[in-house]
Amino acid sequence: MWPGLAGKTALVTGASSGLGAHFARLLAGKGVKVTLAARRLDRISSICEEIAGAGGLAEPLSLDVADPGSVETALTSRSFDIVVNNAGTTLSAPALEHGTQDIDRILDTNLKGAFHVARVAAEAMVAKGHGGVIVNVASILGTRVAGNVSAYAASKAGLIQLSRALALEWARHGIRVNALCPGYIETELNRAFFASEPGQALIRRVPQRRLGQPSDLDGPLLLLVSDLGHFMTGTEIVADGGHLVSSL
Repeated sequence: MWPGLAGKTALVTGASSGLGAHFARLLAGKGVKVTLAARRLDRISSICEEIAGAGGLAEPLSLDVADPGSVETALTSRSFDIVVNNAGTTLSAPALEHGTQDIDRILDTNLKGAFHVARVAAEAMVAKGHGGVIVNVASILGTRVAGNVSAYAASKAGLIQLSRALALEWARHGIRVNALCPGYIETELNRAFFASEPGQALIRRVPQRRLGQPSDLDGPLLLLVSDLGHFMTGTEIVADGGHLVSSL
């Protein structure tokens, strides 16, 4: 159903939990050999064992995307067919309460980190001459804004534009670059918030009146990384239950 995936290799950053872990399991289930990258080596090693137990191929890789040196050390000698730039962080606070360290942490991870990973991975793709696919996991907050997430929204808007710029430059090398823009997706990190009254109020603003589940992103991701999306580059796919088109 998803041509061109079996036997490929993939790197998934931020794979120790949430969407990253889900994407790694998803790709491994389609016959892709997956490298799970994150700072929590014990956690990704456990997920790799789980994937292997289910018949998949996976290996852990210690990586801090916010540290360019870590990216260079971990990825320079490796080559992947698929890269899912998923690592990210956020802060919920008014802009006046965003300290310098907060701003740097968010931009270094969400935007600069994705750029470093994409660049090093693309260098290997060009050297091997086989092209590849890069999916940058952005957000609907990269296209519209909400209160108290100024640095996060700016980083995701930058990531969408970066995806377009890289797609333009790297198309000649057979490298496709796209952005996946989820709406509000339920994970273990936000489950408690969405069970609260403010969280329930936010859910009521989604036209489908529900949170997304990680599995709601399976189709969009697989389309972008498989041969079915072979003519897609420099674009973004939104999966948000209609949130972006809700009335102001």
